[in-house]
Amino acid sequence: MRVTNGPTTRRRRKAIKRRVEGAWGTKHTSYKIARQTLIRASKYALRDRRAKKRDFRALWITRITAGLKPLGHNYSTFISQLTKKKILVNRKIIAELALNNQNEFKALVDKAFA
Repeated sequence: MRVTNGPTTRRRRKAIKRRVEGAWGTKHTSYKIARQTLIRASKYALRDRRAKKRDFRALWITRITAGLKPLGHNYSTFISQLTKKKILVNRKIIAELALNNQNEFKALVDKAFA
């Protein structure tokens, strides 16, 4: 008796098509093109996971800078002072303080420049 791979192949192809369901046109219906779309999407996903980290760091630095400007300080000297005083707070938390808790942020700045 001849054994076919039909069900296995269909299952594998359906899985790939399911992963590109939102694609436009033939990209989600044709297996061959769907596979290429999936490969390309995976490359973009990897690249953008890396870029996301850079983008958020830039956003935090911008928020910290904006919070420091009315207090008469700049970002580079502030970070330098934090390092000298051995105050270990990451930029994400500092940006959160600058945005939502100005009093605590001002206290942190005063402590850094004291």
